[in-house]
Amino acid sequence: MSNEPRSARFWLLTALAVAAVVVLPFLVKNYRVFQFNLVLIYAIAVLGLNILTGFNGQISLGHGAFYAIGAYATAILMDQAGMPYWATLPVAGVLCFGLGFLMGFPALRLGGHYLALATFALALAIPQLLKYKKIEGLTGGVQGIVLNKPEPPFTFRFLDQPFNADRWLYFFTLAVAALMFLLAWNLLRGRIGRALIAIRDHPIAATAMGINLPVFKSMAFGVSAAFTGVAGALGAIAVAFVSPDSFTVFLSITFLVGVVVGGLASIPGAIFGAIFIQFVPNIAGDISKSAPWAIYGVFLIGLMYLMPTGVMGMLKTLWGRWRRRAAAPTAG
Repeated sequence: MSNEPRSARFWLLTALAVAAVVVLPFLVKNYRVFQFNLVLIYAIAVLGLNILTGFNGQISLGHGAFYAIGAYATAILMDQAGMPYWATLPVAGVLCFGLGFLMGFPALRLGGHYLALATFALALAIPQLLKYKKIEGLTGGVQGIVLNKPEPPFTFRFLDQPFNADRWLYFFTLAVAALMFLLAWNLLRGRIGRALIAIRDHPIAATAMGINLPVFKSMAFGVSAAFTGVAGALGAIAVAFVSPDSFTVFLSITFLVGVVVGGLASIPGAIFGAIFIQFVPNIAGDISKSAPWAIYGVFLIGLMYLMPTGVMGMLKTLWGRWRRRAAAPTAG
């Protein structure tokens, strides 16, 4: 097949996908739009963790802490400084990048399950620190901070659905997510991405090739935390509420589940991981009200049995088989 038909088909499929994504929020009710917002937000967080774990080989069980820091940074700036919601995203990203970069230095001496335990301690500590009495005036303590959901800059109706706050946030979050995925793509498909993968696969050989391990591992931690912090900021805006109990250690484990389900070292896999962590618990709750997490565990075990390399790993395998079968008659 020539390149021109392939290119035309690619752009046609891309245009159809964009049209579907744009029309989607007007086909469902507000609560479902809110869930789609969370899928986009979780996709950014899962992508951030995948940069660290999938591409650089550093296991983190503490990214829920960076999500919480990003969320609280946005909430405090909106509630007490009167900053516009969109302007808080870079602040949350830069703050989490700095904290993640600092966290990268202990990671230089730790690895594997030791690093996982160190980051796990961070996830345990942050919710307790947010309740600390001496900073209650800033964080709201146990009560948290209630925010006003941003209103759309203009209103209209489409498919008999109003363009309200949730739908506006959907498009705003979609634009931010597209930007974050584009940044990750450019970062990981270039020299930096190859360096991170080399460190993951063989750190001694990477050092012999001239790769500065301390710098790259710390930068990976910082960039990963920045992505998760931006996701936390968007989460605070979408939910319009933050509290310490919203960011338990289970959130960090959930992000790791999203990485594994979507596929390690896969950028598009973050989307599938986010869909899983958003919708599968609800499906499990509908199946069994008494033991929803048991059903969730069955789903997770079944998925890992059927797709041990994640959703993207399975799709790549199926795509490879289809291409080989399509090329077989030509070869003959």
